[in-house]
Amino acid sequence: MADPSTYRPAPGTIPESPGVYRFRDGSGRVIYVGKAKNLRSRLNSYFGDLWGLHQRTQQMVTTATAVDWVTVRTEVEALQLEYNWIKQYDPRFNVRYRDDKSYPYLAVTLDEEYPRLQVMRGAKRKGVRYFGPYSHAWAIRETLDLLLRVFPARTCSAGVFKRAGQIGRPCLLGYIGKCSAPCVGQVSAAEHREIVEAFCDFMAGRTDTLVRRMEREMAEASEALEFERAARLRDDIAALRRAMEKQTVVLGDGTDADVVAFAEDPLEAAVQVFHVRGGRVRGQRGWVVEKTEELETGDLVHHFCTQVYGDESGEQHVPRELLVPALPADAEALTDWLSARRGSRVHLRVPQRGDKKSLMETVGRNAAEALNRHKLRRAGDLTTRSQALDEIADALGMPTAPLRIECYDISQNQGTDVVASMVVFEDGLPRKSEYRRFIIRGATDDLSAMSEVMRRRFARYRSGGDDAPPQPASPAAADAYYTTEAGEQTAEEPPAGELPGIDPTSGRPRRFAYPPQLVVVDGGQPQVAAAAAVLAELGITDVALCGLAKRLEEVWLPDDDFPVILPRTSESLYLLQRVRDEAHRFAITFHRQRRSKRMTESALDHVPGLGEVRRKALLKHFGSLKRLSAATVEEITEVPGIGRRTAEAIVAALGGGSQPAAS
Repeated sequence: MADPSTYRPAPGTIPESPGVYRFRDGSGRVIYVGKAKNLRSRLNSYFGDLWGLHQRTQQMVTTATAVDWVTVRTEVEALQLEYNWIKQYDPRFNVRYRDDKSYPYLAVTLDEEYPRLQVMRGAKRKGVRYFGPYSHAWAIRETLDLLLRVFPARTCSAGVFKRAGQIGRPCLLGYIGKCSAPCVGQVSAAEHREIVEAFCDFMAGRTDTLVRRMEREMAEASEALEFERAARLRDDIAALRRAMEKQTVVLGDGTDADVVAFAEDPLEAAVQVFHVRGGRVRGQRGWVVEKTEELETGDLVHHFCTQVYGDESGEQHVPRELLVPALPADAEALTDWLSARRGSRVHLRVPQRGDKKSLMETVGRNAAEALNRHKLRRAGDLTTRSQALDEIADALGMPTAPLRIECYDISQNQGTDVVASMVVFEDGLPRKSEYRRFIIRGATDDLSAMSEVMRRRFARYRSGGDDAPPQPASPAAADAYYTTEAGEQTAEEPPAGELPGIDPTSGRPRRFAYPPQLVVVDGGQPQVAAAAAVLAELGITDVALCGLAKRLEEVWLPDDDFPVILPRTSESLYLLQRVRDEAHRFAITFHRQRRSKRMTESALDHVPGLGEVRRKALLKHFGSLKRLSAATVEEITEVPGIGRRTAEAIVAALGGGSQPAAS
C-alpha cells in the first residue's frame, strides 16, 4: 500500500486551469481518470486527510504510485478527453455502466438491398436502425406479429431468403400476407424499401399521420364499392391501434426524451432509464454501478451521460431532451457535448411538475426495486455469506461462525396489540418455515415484552427432552399462541418427550427444538440487558447475544458499556441489518393485521352460535349493521338459517330493535 504523500506533486506545480488527470499504479497502468474545472483544487483534495475520503477513494490513492495531468482550454474539451481516456484505459476505479442484463432491440437492416426486421442483442453496428430496448424479446415478437399485417416486410434470415428465391416459392408468411415476398419478386426492392420505411416511421412515433391516411383510404375504398379492400384497411387500422396500446402514452405526441432516475446507497447506485419516443415509452434499460468515490446525484448524471451516450456499444441516438433528477456541476459543458454528438440542441432538465414529473417518479421506483434485487443477489452469494458469518464471529468473540441466527423484535401501539416476531437465518439465508409470531398479553413496554418472548422461546428449548411438560412462564403465556410465516395458528402444547427435540408422532423436529448460535435483538443496551437476564435465569450459557441499534447501527453486547462498531461497508454489518430489518418487517406486518382485525370486530362476533356464514347473510339481507340494529326479532328470523333464539341474542347484543307486544 503506497503512501499518497510520496507521489504528491510539489506545491505550485499543479495548474489552476481545466484539465484531465490520471492516477497510475506501480506497473504504470492507469487506474483512475477524472476531469476538473480547476486541476489544483481537485487534485489537492486527494492528498488531504486520508481518513476523510470515501472508502473506495482511500483504496484508489493508496494503490496509485503516480499522478499526471493534461490541461485543456475549456470544460467541453476536458469532457471529451476524459471520455476518450476512460474508453482507452478502462480504469478499474472509474464508475462503469454495465447492463444488469442484455436487452433486446428491434433492428431494421437498412444496409441490405432487402431490409430485414429482426430481434438483436449485443453491440450495435452501422447501417442498422434500432428500436427499443425492450424488456423481453417476446414483447418485440408480439408487437412485430401485429405490425406485419400492415407492413409485410421481410423477417427471414439470409439463408431462408436465398433458398426461397432458388425454388421460386415463398415461405408461409408470404402465403398468409405477413410478408410481401420480395424473395420471389412479388414486390421490387424499391417497393419493399417503401414498406420498411413506413414501418420505421410508425415505430419512430409518427403514428397519427399514418392512421389518418389509412382511414381516408378506407373511406375512399368504401365509396368506390371496393368493400374487400376497405375491410382489409379496417383490420389493418385495428392492428395498428392494438400495437399502439402496448406502448403506454405518457407525454405529448412528438416528445423525444430519455427519463433517468437513480436509487443509491453509500457504495452502489442503481440507474434506470425510460426511452420515450413519439410520446410513448419505447424501451427501458438498467444498470447497477459501484461508487468509487463520494458522488452526488449530479455526478452520477455526468457519468451516465458520458458513458451511455458516448460509447458506440451503448446508445447511439441522443434524445432531444434528457430528464434527470439533478443537474451536474458541469451541466452547461455536458449539454454542449451532447448537442455536438446529436448534431442539434439537447436540453438537460429536471422536471418540476406535470406528466414528466410523474414519469420521473415511476422511473425512480423502478431504480429502487432494481437496487433491492441487486442486494438480494449479493446476499445469495455463498462466499460473501461465509465472509459475513466469519466477520460476525470475530467481532463478537464467538468460537465458530453462527450458522443459525435468530432475531427478535417487538411491535405495539401504546401498549395495545403487543406482538413479537422471531426470524431465523441459517447459513446467512432466511429460513421462513422457522419464523414465529407471538401474541404478548400483559406486557406494558418493549422490555417486558422482550423478556416474555425470550422466556417462552427458550423455556420450550430447555423442556424439549423432558417428560414433564414445561410450566407457562406467566399466566398470560398459557393462553397465548404463535403463528408461522404461512399464517398458521399453533397452540403451544407440551412435547411428549420421548426423544429430545423429536415429535414422536411425525418424527419431525419439534418447534424450538434447535437452539441458535446467536440471538440478535432489535434495540440497544436496554433490550440486550433484558434478553441477557432471561438467558441467565434459564441457565443458558451456550448462546451468544447482541443487539443492533437503528440510529448508528451499533452492535451492543451484554455487560459492555461501549458498543462494537463494525465497518459501515462490511459484509457482517450488512447481514445483521438484513436480519434486523426482516424481523421488523415480520413484526409490524403481524401488528397491523391484529390492529385491523380488532378495529373491524363488531358486536355480532360475540353472539353465541353465530358463525361467519350467517353473519354475512345478515349483513347482506339488511345492508348494514345500523339497519340490523333497528330490526325486530321477527324481521331477523326472516333471514334463512336464523332461528328465534339466535335472533333474540342478536337483538340483545346490538341493544336495538323493538320487542313485539305480547299477545
